[in-house]
Amino acid sequence: MKFSTAILRILAVFVAVSVAQFLAGALVALLLPPKEGLPHLAQHFAQWMFLSNAITIGALSVLALRSEWRGWTLGAALAGIPLAITLVDGLEGVYFLPHSPIDWSRIFAQSTLAAVLSVPVWMLLFGRRPAPQQDHYHPIATKSRRERAWKFVVCDLAYLLLYFTAGSIIWPYVKDFYASQTLPPMPTFLVLELLVRAPAFIVLCLLLVRMLGLPRLSGALAAGAVFALLSGVAPLLMPNPYFPDVVRWAHFCETTSSNFVFAALVAWLWGQPKVVHANALAQAA
Repeated sequence: MKFSTAILRILAVFVAVSVAQFLAGALVALLLPPKEGLPHLAQHFAQWMFLSNAITIGALSVLALRSEWRGWTLGAALAGIPLAITLVDGLEGVYFLPHSPIDWSRIFAQSTLAAVLSVPVWMLLFGRRPAPQQDHYHPIATKSRRERAWKFVVCDLAYLLLYFTAGSIIWPYVKDFYASQTLPPMPTFLVLELLVRAPAFIVLCLLLVRMLGLPRLSGALAAGAVFALLSGVAPLLMPNPYFPDVVRWAHFCETTSSNFVFAALVAWLWGQPKVVHANALAQAA
């Protein structure tokens, strides 16, 4: 695809997805009226939302241009990745912010509806190109069952370690805020992180590896950058009425850095060996 054509299609996706979010918000507002006493939206909310959308669409467009998938498969994958991140983050928020006025049901409903509406947008604009002749690297299919098991466990534990490490660094900046919340007990926390959040993020990172189809090192860096943009930069760059700025920026630094390292680790551990990449290049030549 020509560069100018790609830019035009990315802009078209940006406009269409922004409209889909507006329509989803309007429909959810009709079906689920807002609760009384909710804080007002942040100043310049629309501008921040467009900036967040631009970052998300830009990161997903890299996947769209690299992926060998086409049609509804590509559309569902591109719409489902940010939705999955939102749902997983929201589930954690339900447990970590029990006294917050955040209306999680509305957020889940609006995010899901907007994602459903964006599937045909991605499919029509990026999913109708000719499929590449050479298949991408399959991180799951090329591993034995035993290898998949130990790598999954290593990634799962690595996520918990990164989560605790990054969280301990920012704790002095957020402890006053969380003193007003009722944090879950340690068993609930471990179940949530080890059995829900980490496995979900491992699957998403493997999906990035699959769609990018890059060699091990470049694939790790690309997957880390894309995942950090989607899970850290885009959702936390925009001011919100629930997090004070110091808390939001602390979580921004925590999530962006730890998720970059985590995704890069997953992509490198499951990535394409150099010898396989060399053989593929030789066959293509």
